[in-house]
Amino acid sequence: QVQLVESGGGSVQTGGSLRLSCAASRDIYSDICMGWFRQAPGKEREGVAAIDSDGSISYADSVKGRFTISKDSAKNTLYLQMNSLKPEDTAMYYCAASPLVWAAMVVGLYNYWGQGTQVTVSS
Repeated sequence: QVQLVESGGGSVQTGGSLRLSCAASRDIYSDICMGWFRQAPGKEREGVAAIDSDGSISYADSVKGRFTISKDSAKNTLYLQMNSLKPEDTAMYYCAASPLVWAAMVVGLYNYWGQGTQVTVSS
């Protein structure tokens, strides 16, 4: 079991930046995959970025070069630095964890989810 609590969402203008944080209730150094997902109204939940248990990182094509996922194992916290934000980035952002060795950004492979934090980007 792992509890996840996101924070850092908000409203920004196009081109702005936000950093999302996800505090986990257990060690996230190894043997766990961590990811960020988002869901816009009327759309399916999609993967944004993920770190697998071996440290491999993956990004959705739509955020490559703009978003950076990282984790601070000492603080049991996952981050998502979001730069050059666009209106199409507007969504509820969720942190998730998977006990699998590999989960990448496959929504169905994640067992534990936070409550989400809203990101709104205005033009």
